[in-house]
Amino acid sequence: MNSSNKIKVLFVCMGNICRSPLAEGVFCRLLADNDLTDRFIVDSAGTSNYHVGDAPDQRAVVAATNAGVKLHHCARQFVKEDFENFDYIMVMDHLNYESVLNLTNNHCYHEKVFLYRTFDNESVDFQNVPDPYYGGSSDFSEVLDIVTKAGLGFLDFLREQHRL
Repeated sequence: MNSSNKIKVLFVCMGNICRSPLAEGVFCRLLADNDLTDRFIVDSAGTSNYHVGDAPDQRAVVAATNAGVKLHHCARQFVKEDFENFDYIMVMDHLNYESVLNLTNNHCYHEKVFLYRTFDNESVDFQNVPDPYYGGSSDFSEVLDIVTKAGLGFLDFLREQHRL
C-alpha cells in the first residue's frame, strides 16, 4: 500500500518526550497486534521546541519496555505542514489542543484535531492525559495505561470509519 492510501496519525504533547512518544509506541503495538501496521503512518510531535532532537524521557522508555512497547523516536516540534500531512492529530491535553488549533484558522484542519483521551471509554469527564514529566515511575505507568485505553478506543473508531 503506498503512503498516499495510508491512514496518517500524529500524537502531540508539549515536549514530545513523554506522553506523545508513549501514545505513538502503544498505538504502533496495537496496530501490529491487529495486523494493521501496513495501513498506517504514525508519528508524534511537541508543541514546544524544548526537546527537539532528544530521545524519549528515560522513565517513558522504562515504562514502555516493561509493557513490551518499543519507543523509536527523536523529538520534533509540531509544524503547520502537519495539518496537511496527517489525517488525525491526537493531542494529549487542553493546553496543547488550543496551541495546535491556534496555528491555523482553517476549520477543515480543526476537524482533524482530537483530545486523545476522549477515546478512552473509561474516562467519564477527565479528558487530559496527565503530564508525568515532574512525577515518578508510577506516573509514567499511569500514562501508559491511559494511552493504552485511549488507543483501543481510537482503533475501534478507526475500524468503523475506515472499515478496517
